[in-house]
Amino acid sequence: MNMNWLNTNYILRAGVLSVLLLLPGLISATCKADTIINSYKADSLRFIIKDDSIITFRTGDSIFTIIRADSVLPVTPKQVKHSRYDNRIHRFRSHWERIIPTHSKIQYAGNMGLLSFGTGWDYGKHNQWETDILLGFIPKYSSKKAKVTMTLKQNYMPWSINIGKGFSTEPLTCGLYVNTVFGDQFWVNEPERYPKGYYGFSSKVRFHVFMGQRLTYDIDPQRRFLAKSVTFFYEISTCDLYVISAVNNSYLRPRDYLSLSFGLKFQWL
Repeated sequence: MNMNWLNTNYILRAGVLSVLLLLPGLISATCKADTIINSYKADSLRFIIKDDSIITFRTGDSIFTIIRADSVLPVTPKQVKHSRYDNRIHRFRSHWERIIPTHSKIQYAGNMGLLSFGTGWDYGKHNQWETDILLGFIPKYSSKKAKVTMTLKQNYMPWSINIGKGFSTEPLTCGLYVNTVFGDQFWVNEPERYPKGYYGFSSKVRFHVFMGQRLTYDIDPQRRFLAKSVTFFYEISTCDLYVISAVNNSYLRPRDYLSLSFGLKFQWL
């Protein structure tokens, strides 16, 4: 009986001593055996291992199995010192990148042609500004030949509202644009064949203001092919000549001096 008690006492002491010896190792390790890291970025991990550490990795997979290692710590980014040449090349490229168009547009009507096609740039803190250049087409109708127009357009969207499921809306868009039509029968300065001040305006250049709204659908990144988003918009516009006519002729109705147009915007960048 005394012998059994001594054996039990010896076993308990040996167990406590073993736990005390293993405890520092268990506390110091941050990754246990067979730890799996499923999500990581390139160069985002640094392994501190000893000679007896074992790490398995299969090419093409994004899973590490750490069988034995002391710790896994984030990599501290190295400070890279760029030369003046590198900085100059970076500025040079960034300046050229700014002139790459970010979107394209197709617009129907708007006193710039039956159909207009063009490209433009988004900029501003929230991409609330747009500048577009468009070429328009006017069928000949009752004239001798068709005509081509060119429009320089400035857009402003004060805010955008996310309505869910990839859709967002700009409840207010506004801006102005200047439009010209190509052809010998149009002029900037009044021809000599007319008495001075007979017309008092240019038939070649028109200035417009507009207001409208937009609805945008952001294409799922996994389904994108060319465009990252598609925007439908409509605009109500008028021009300088129409405003003067409306002021001088009270019988004119809004439909006589306001124009409705529709369009699509394809966001590339």
